[in-house]
This record gives sequence, structure tokens and C-alpha cells, in this order.
Amino acid sequence: MPPEIAERPSRSGRRSRPVSDIRAARPRGLGWRSLRSVARRTLSVGSLFVLDAAGLALGVYLTLAARELWVGNTPILWGALWHAFATLFPFLVLVTVLVFWQQGLYARREVRAVFTRVPAALIVVGLLTLAFAAGTGHRFSTYLLFPTAIAITTITIGVMRACYETITATLWNRVGLRRRAVLMGEARDIERLRSILDVQRGGIEYAIAGYVGPGDVEGPLTRLGGAGELDDVLCDVDVDELIVSDSDVTERQLLDIVAVAHRRGVRVNVAPTTTEILERRAQYIPGQAVPLFELRPPVFVGFDWLLKRAFDVVVSVALLVIALPLWLLIALAIRLDSPGPALYRSRRVGLGEIGFDMLKFRTMRSGAAALQAELEGANEADGPLFKIRDDPRVTRVGRLLRTYSLDEIPNLLNVLRGEMSLVGPRPLPLRDYELLEDWHRKRYLVLPGMTGLWQISGRADLGFDELVRLDFYYLDHWSIWLDVQIMLKTIPSVLARRGAY
Repeated sequence: MPPEIAERPSRSGRRSRPVSDIRAARPRGLGWRSLRSVARRTLSVGSLFVLDAAGLALGVYLTLAARELWVGNTPILWGALWHAFATLFPFLVLVTVLVFWQQGLYARREVRAVFTRVPAALIVVGLLTLAFAAGTGHRFSTYLLFPTAIAITTITIGVMRACYETITATLWNRVGLRRRAVLMGEARDIERLRSILDVQRGGIEYAIAGYVGPGDVEGPLTRLGGAGELDDVLCDVDVDELIVSDSDVTERQLLDIVAVAHRRGVRVNVAPTTTEILERRAQYIPGQAVPLFELRPPVFVGFDWLLKRAFDVVVSVALLVIALPLWLLIALAIRLDSPGPALYRSRRVGLGEIGFDMLKFRTMRSGAAALQAELEGANEADGPLFKIRDDPRVTRVGRLLRTYSLDEIPNLLNVLRGEMSLVGPRPLPLRDYELLEDWHRKRYLVLPGMTGLWQISGRADLGFDELVRLDFYYLDHWSIWLDVQIMLKTIPSVLARRGAY
């Protein structure tokens, strides 16, 4: 049975803070610290939006004023300058925000793209604006406005962002905001990291709670435990980051460290030498004295989680409303075909290897679960899966529902409850879960889905290891557009009945 993760006592005997897995696609609680962090992040992004829009407006206006001064044929009507560009400006703001977001100019403070990306981003904005103007028949007196506007707007936005970074950094330091961190590594590496991290990163200073590793370190740092005690240390100490020196850490050890830290809601930064794992999952964090690489969880956090969750809720509600008449017809057909309830609760394993009840339309006759052991010899599926093309337990209506995957419609309720997502790795029954190999379990880092790459790539006709590799591909390449593509491709796949039984 998968473990039900709960709050656990620390080694000191007192109750520790609950597990808050930053890999989770669903937050386990919103305490004051979480709300404060979300509010600070929202305020930061909102402020940058406003500053960029203001810098854009000022840059465009100065460009128009410069053109009038250069031509100098008539007196300048300062108030009328803006009207020539007012109809295009809302589009310009929208495109600028989207391009800046894609370029990382609204990322967290410590990983936010530097100002050198502003001119490149504005060039893209200019080209998109030209294309839009051409498509809508908008005419300009001279197209030399665009390079001039890009140059001037780069300066106005750059100055405003520089002022913002300076003012907010001063404010955070005045109110005592610090990055709470624990260091990990050999004694010689801890001493080096401690001296280097005396500097600020992203305008915010570090507060080092102690270190994890063998031996004693000279100076004021407290040894919190050895490498094997990392989970207990992160239970006892309230920190934001774990900074690891990987000079003596193997890939396997680093993977274990990352897994423990992410389960405790702690980000992991690595001070190189570089290892192979960094090439795959590392994000460089600019620093004044040492390059740090954040080992990101291969799943949905922050804005990605918010976007995916909003997509799940909106689409699920719409599908439930549209499918309600079909739902009632299916329920009636099931009740008329065989005795028993219309809905069936199937125990599955979901996010964090925690069990939940997945809702489905009942497709088997009563007592079907008790006959599973007798049918194991007839299993036609590869690996841990259990599939039989002509399962004698399936009812007449149930066979039709399975053929077109209509039995999965009630999964929408699991999506609304936050136990599933519309797209993700398919949740496995307990019987299949207990037969998994260790390398398969990465698929439990995210919410399971109603559909996924399994369903559009052959479904039950593929071997289990191939299916798991499809899950891994999805985890590493997720985007909201990939979710949309998978959902659209699921429909013809279901209608073609590829691999469905």
C-alpha cells in the first residue's frame, strides 16, 4: 500500500513542519509563509508589468516627439502626438509583456534575465507590431520610427527596471529579508562556500543556518548533521535553499539529495564543478562571486502549476456541463444492464505515491475484484499492467464504454478535487503499482492524468517500459500547448479504438 504522507516527528521529538513538496502539482497548505511569498512574487511581477508599460509609453512618446522636432515644419501639438499611436498601443503592451515573459524578464529576482535581453526582446516586439500593422492596414508616415523607438524604449525601460531593482533591494534589506540556507559538503568546501556567500544574490543577503557534512568547520557555522541525516535536518530547520558543493558527490547521491530536499519544499542549488546531471536539469543563477545552478524539479511549480491548474478547472467544468446528458444516459444503461451502482471507486496511486479513489463508470459485474487472482494467468499486458482483451467480468455496456473510454468521464470529478489532471501519467491500480521497478516511480512526481501520451501512442499495444518513457518525455517537455495537443489527439485515438480494451 502506498504511504499516506503526513506530518512526522523530528529527531528532537517535537512535531516538525509538514512536508511541502515543491514538486507537487497541488499545494498541501497555504500558511502565512507561503501566502507572504506568493504576495511578494505577485507584487514584484505586477510592478514590473506597470513599469514596462510606462517605459514603453514614454519611449514611444519620446520617439514621436523626436520625429516632430527633426521635421520641424509645423508647431508641435504635444497632446496630439499620442493620438496617432493610441489605437495600436494596447496591442503593443500585450505583445511586449508576452515577449518579455518568454525571455525570462519576469522570472524570480535571482534568475531574472539581465538588461541585455531587453533590446533583443523589443526587436521581436517591433517585428510583430509591423506584421500586425500590415495585416490590419495601419499606415505609418515613416518606418524609421521603429528602430528609433526600439533604441529609446530600451533606455526608458532599462532605467525604470534599474531603479526598481535598486529600490526593492534596499527595501528588502531594510525590512530584514534574508535567504535562509543550509550548506552541504566536505569541510573545505563549506568554508569556501561560506566566505563566498557573504555577498548578496539578487539584492538579498544570505542567512546561513548551518551545514550538513562530515567533520567540523572553523568559524561560527553550526554542524546540523551528516549526509544521512539530511531529511531530519530539513525537518527541524526552516530554510529556503540547500546549497551543495558537488566536488565529492556522485550523480546518484546528488539525485537522492535533490529528492529529499524537494520533498521538504527546499530548493537545491549546486556550486559546481559541473556534473552530467547539471546539463539536463540545471538553471544558472547569476551571482557576484560564485555561479550557482538550481536543480529544478522536473514538474510543475509556481506559474506553471497555476496555469495548468486553471486550465484543468476551466476545461473540466465545461466538459462536465456538456457531458451531463451523456452521463445520465450511461448511468441508466449501466443500472439496467447489471445490478450494482453506476459509479465505481477504483483505488489508485497518485501524486507522491499517495493513494486516492478514482471515480469511473462501472464496467464489470459485482464481485469482479475477487476473480482477479484466477485470471492472472490470462494477462496479455507487458510488465506490471493487467489487461485481457475478452475479460469475462466485463458487462455488455461496460465493453462498449471501455472501447470508447467513456467509463473515464467521472475522472473529471477527481480533476476538480485536485487528485488528477486532465493530462498526465495514467494512474495505476494498487496491484500494478506494487510490481513497479524503482526507475518507474519518477512518474509519481506529478498529478496523474485522464489522458496522456499513452492514449495517443498506441495505448495498451505498447510495452510497459515504452509507456513509462512516454511519461518521462511528458514530464521533461511539458507546456500548456502540449496538453492541448494531447487532448485534441486523444479524440481521434479513442474513436479509432487503438489499443483499447
